[in-house]
Amino acid sequence: MRSLRFALVAASLIAGFANASPADPKNGAEYTTLSSPQPVQATGKKVEVIEFFAYHCPACNAMEPTLNAWVKKQGDNIVLRRIHLPFQGANDPEAHLFLTLEAMGKLEEYHGKVFRAVHVERQRLMKDDAIIDWAVKSGLDRAKFLEAWNSFGVQTKLRRLQAVAEAYKASSTPTIVIDGKYVVSPATVAQANKIQGMNEALSATTQVMDALVAKAAKTK
Repeated sequence: MRSLRFALVAASLIAGFANASPADPKNGAEYTTLSSPQPVQATGKKVEVIEFFAYHCPACNAMEPTLNAWVKKQGDNIVLRRIHLPFQGANDPEAHLFLTLEAMGKLEEYHGKVFRAVHVERQRLMKDDAIIDWAVKSGLDRAKFLEAWNSFGVQTKLRRLQAVAEAYKASSTPTIVIDGKYVVSPATVAQANKIQGMNEALSATTQVMDALVAKAAKTK
């Protein structure tokens, strides 16, 4: 599992970033810029923010309340998109669940419930059968869930996920992409600022995200 690796903040791996600051992030330190920026879906003055995440990722679970609070604070400045990284390949069951909930219009209601099932209730939602069983026990209609699960739209999006992740250079979670070009993660921010605590890293990451949203907004 390639989730956030806070071991990377060890002193031997963070030398050279002593002048970094979350409020004044440096390209190549706290964030990187894609050599091939990707098209954005946000319109007008809004800045697109994408979170690459995975339901089994402990750091994604830890970041969820921080990210939700940050999104609320940003208000109309941004549009948030979530993309589940397909760690298990083209048929990744967790990504399949995410896309199915999205297609059913149930994502807002069930997104947090999936995190709770995995990280609090310790349920193993890593296989199709286990996920379908959980969905039904959690109140979703089995027929409607399977209809969305097997739909052409969901299947097509699922097959495209790996190519999408590669285009954004997203290989670990959580990874945030702002305006289709600025890539940041708690791991890189922790490295750059010699932060070892998760809460501190998440807080610093939102500061970097603030700065990058402001930077992107200037070009709108």
